[in-house]
Order: sequence, then structure tokens, then C-alpha cells
Amino acid sequence: MMHHSSSAATSVNGFYNFLTQGLDDIFRAFHSHNFMSIQFLQHVLSSLQSFHSQLTLLVQKLHLPVGEKWLDEYMDESTRLWDVCHVLKEGVSNMENYYTAGDNISSSLQNQHFLHQQPSRLVLRAINGCQRERVGLEEENRSLIETRISPMVMKFDKNVSIESTFIGFNGFRGVLYALKNTNSLLLMILLSGLVYCSSETLFSSSCQDNTICYDERQVAFGSGFMVSASRLHQRMKESEEGQTGILLYEFQNTENAINELKTKLERLEIEFDLSETVEKLKSCFGELKCGAENVIVQLDDFFDEIVEGRKQLLDLCTHT
Repeated sequence: MMHHSSSAATSVNGFYNFLTQGLDDIFRAFHSHNFMSIQFLQHVLSSLQSFHSQLTLLVQKLHLPVGEKWLDEYMDESTRLWDVCHVLKEGVSNMENYYTAGDNISSSLQNQHFLHQQPSRLVLRAINGCQRERVGLEEENRSLIETRISPMVMKFDKNVSIESTFIGFNGFRGVLYALKNTNSLLLMILLSGLVYCSSETLFSSSCQDNTICYDERQVAFGSGFMVSASRLHQRMKESEEGQTGILLYEFQNTENAINELKTKLERLEIEFDLSETVEKLKSCFGELKCGAENVIVQLDDFFDEIVEGRKQLLDLCTHT
């Protein structure tokens, strides 16, 4: 997946514009893909990657004082990214048993394109096994969120106070604040789609009601990236309303395909052709498996980039 190529990182304003553009791209992608599809989530993840690499480039241009607090702040944020992305990777890796169980259903049906009255006990056993895996997967991922994400209290902050501290370190502090806020939003989207959506990952924010506290008049800080972030935040919140579980579109599809097959089998019709249902099931599980594997590859690339970014900035501080 391509990162945005841009020389935005040469200035603080350029960086804010880059964030704004990236968030607007995600907002548009949201409308052109199915809700929480692999394709959409990979877009969100590649935005997270490009924001991180742009920040690393920007820092190298800002000539920040060596041995100052800005490096600790950068390291803290990259550590948080690292930790949350490991939870993402674990949540996605947990899906493996589920799609393997999905393959078992297909293979148990392989030689039975027509079923006569008594549905094969083997097939029903495979279906029940797969449904048990799904329940286990959601439980496991829910506890990942509760034990590993909840303690981090990831909030998207819609009330930005324009303080002089944001101007600190040649504007770096404001940039880092903007990035942390954007990261929180994007990580919450990824966690809800790929790991588990619960009250912890729901798009809670520091606003008590559902209105956007942030308005156009406050845009002096960060050149409007907050307007874009708030708009995306609001849209996710509306789409996610009241849902819990793994929201991934391809994951939901496998569930529907299994239910459809089970209903057909339970009707005990004298004879019906299953080949279409079996094909649909195979293709849904195939898409889920392929998508999960692609996300894991992308996350592994990101881990390398985080390590590289930290190394570059440490070198910057030791070689001056």
C-alpha cells in the first residue's frame, strides 16, 4: 500500500495540511467502501504510517535542541503506536482458527452438492465448531481490549485549547499534539474493525454530549485539521452506534454465509443444490483470510518503520 508522497514535512504548516488532507481522504474512502471493510481499514493504517513517517522527516528539519523533552515526547507517542499496533496484530492473528474452521465446513461439504433429507452430521458438526470458534474469538479479542487498551485511555479530544505551550520547540509540540489526537482517532477505528468494538473503543471523546464541541472559529490552531478530524469522528460514531463485536465487514460476511447454509440445512428440504451456498461460503472465508494476512504484513512493515524512525531521531541527537 502506497504512502502519500509529499514534501509536506518541510514545515509545521505543511504538516498540518498533510494531516488535514489525509483525514479528508479517509472520510472520502469511508463513503466509497463498505463500512469497516479490509480495504477501508488498510487505507486508515497506511495513513497512520504516512503521518508517522512525515513527522519523523519534519523533526529532522526543525533543528530541535538536543537532549530536550521533545525527544521523550516523540518516543512516548511512538511507543504507544507500537503497543496498540501489537494489540491489533494479536487481534487479527486470533482470527486464524476461525477461518480454518470455515475451511472445514467447505471441505465437509465438498462431496455433497445435493443433500437428501438428513443433513450430514459431519457438516453440522463443522458448522457448530466454526460458530464456537467465532464466539471464542470475540471473547478473546474483547479481553484484549479490556486488559491492554482500556488502561491507555485513548481519547480523541475535540476541545483544543490554544495554548502557548503548543508553540514550544519550534511548533513541534503542537504538531505532536495534533498527531497524537489523530493517531487516537485512527487507532480507535482500527481496533473497532479488527479487534473488538466495545464501550472502550466506541468513539468516546472528551465531549459529554453528541455535539461537536469543536467549531470553525477555533481553527487558529492546526489550520483546520481538527475540523476534518471531528467530521470523521462524528461519522464513525454515527455508523458504529450501538454495535459491539468485531465490526470488520468481511468477518460479518462469513457469519451471514454460515447462517444461510445452516438455515438451508435445517429446513430439511427433500433435495436442493448447495453448490452456490458452498461457493459463497468459501469466497467469504477466502476474503477474510486474505485480508487478515495482508493487514499483518502491513503492521509488520509499520513496526520496522517505527524502529527506524526512533533510530533516526536518536542518531540526530547523538551526532550533533
